[in-house]
Amino acid sequence: MTLAKVLMTMTLPLALGFSIGIQASDESDPVMLAGKAEEAKARSLTIEQEQLQKAKDAANKAAEHEKEMLAKEKQRDWQTEQREKAQQQFNERESREDKYLREAKEAAKLERKIPKPS
Repeated sequence: MTLAKVLMTMTLPLALGFSIGIQASDESDPVMLAGKAEEAKARSLTIEQEQLQKAKDAANKAAEHEKEMLAKEKQRDWQTEQREKAQQQFNERESREDKYLREAKEAAKLERKIPKPS
């Protein structure tokens, strides 16, 4: 069970118990009801501010994560570019080697007459 569920199961009965207790004892005293209403309003505003701060923090964290991911993507792009350049150089070197080998084979097939020394 997660922490949120545990807290929810613990606080819900307490909140209901407090509200029932408030209703039973405070029904006859309007001044006390007004005070409780002010406390509830203040608590509500505090909770709202906390939730807004949590939302801001989450948005900032998401923005930082996005920046990190973009930086990694750029790095991967650079790595991919370097890998492609290396592959291209390898292919060019291989084709030069093939060309030299082909020319050497053709040269070996030719008959050459070496002049006799006189």
